[in-house]
Amino acid sequence: MFRAAFLAALAALLFLSGALFAASEIPPGPQVVRAYQGGKALYEKLRGRYSSIYSSDLWYPARRSDKGVTAHRQELAQPGVTLYTSGDRAAAHLIDMDGQVLHSWRRPFESIRKIARTSASQPDSYVYFRHAQAFPNGDLLVIYEGVGDTPYGYGVARLNRNSEVIWFYPGRAHHQFSVAPDGSIYVLTHEFVDDRIPPFGHLKRPRLEDFLVVLSPDGEELQKIRLLTALAHSRYQHMLYTVSELALADPLHANSVKYIDRDKASAFAFGKEGQVLLSFRETNSIVVLDPGTQEVVWGARGPWIGQHDPDILPNGNILMFDNYGNYAGPAGVSRVIEFDPATMKIVWQYAGTAEHPLDSEIRADQQRLANGNTLITESNGGRMVEVTPRGEIAWEYLNPVRGGKKGDQIPIIAWSQRLDPSTLDPALLRSRPQQN
Repeated sequence: MFRAAFLAALAALLFLSGALFAASEIPPGPQVVRAYQGGKALYEKLRGRYSSIYSSDLWYPARRSDKGVTAHRQELAQPGVTLYTSGDRAAAHLIDMDGQVLHSWRRPFESIRKIARTSASQPDSYVYFRHAQAFPNGDLLVIYEGVGDTPYGYGVARLNRNSEVIWFYPGRAHHQFSVAPDGSIYVLTHEFVDDRIPPFGHLKRPRLEDFLVVLSPDGEELQKIRLLTALAHSRYQHMLYTVSELALADPLHANSVKYIDRDKASAFAFGKEGQVLLSFRETNSIVVLDPGTQEVVWGARGPWIGQHDPDILPNGNILMFDNYGNYAGPAGVSRVIEFDPATMKIVWQYAGTAEHPLDSEIRADQQRLANGNTLITESNGGRMVEVTPRGEIAWEYLNPVRGGKKGDQIPIIAWSQRLDPSTLDPALLRSRPQQN
């Protein structure tokens, strides 16, 4: 009994000592904690909730059985072609207003793994194009992301019209890029960083941090800016105290970058030509960064939660997807808002209806069209919807792909954009979609 009591007391003492070391960050406590966290994350990745692609956030239960174009009011809709990316594979599709596929780009990440110079990536069914931009000659700029991985950004590629790789940037690019008039590419990347930033000792170590990288038109890295320190050293540093405990290991989660060109700068009072507008999800903030000085020159928090894709409009207002700002209800948790950045007053919004809810907890974007309508990507619903200023549905498209054991799962639409066909090579619009 004495020996058993002694061993129990010794075990308790070792446990308490280990807890003290871990809590006070005295070695080897932090190293043990990180090893445990890493092992747990690896286990979850291999055998946990991502053991099936249909349990990942690339697929959701389909709300409706409809496929393709489900509404098209020609008298209300903005004519054009629509480019979108789908969560079922690394692919982008160009469709007409009737939903007919005019052209597709497909390039599985596995086929460029040697170029990407990485072995730490998910299987192809977990890797998709997060963002894409088509050029007049048929080239396509894309971001690869891998769901269920950290970092989940895999890089940027430029493909030709036949989906052949022109160049690949292996930095951990994620979410979004923005192409400047001179062809330079402003892209978000992320990586693990393990240091302390006074006075923000509450941020976890190591943590996933975001960077702004400027690429040449040929994909060469020209500049790299650490966004966390840029915010921490600015007069908007107090925003870092608003990060929830759940996000201390990913304190910014930058999810949008928009280059401010001459036209936008002429209407937007808080940014100049050459600066960029950024969105930080975990601080519920948008900021303007000057790449030349690497300073945050403007920042704001407003009536939105978990926002994505802020756009500067010709009138100087900002249009954004407010993922949680509509709260829970029959019309969904999401809305699209247009607000005046000088007053933060919402001047327009679309929040869906009980019959056509707007509900996307993550991802999603929007685009103000030439006729005043707004094209909305409701990612979780695998849906694109064009609405008028009065909230009428002018055009709607549901991802036609289905999956799962019962065929009732729909892949996300990660991103979309309405394009003027006159800006693209006519041969591209007559081409046939590539085969699987």
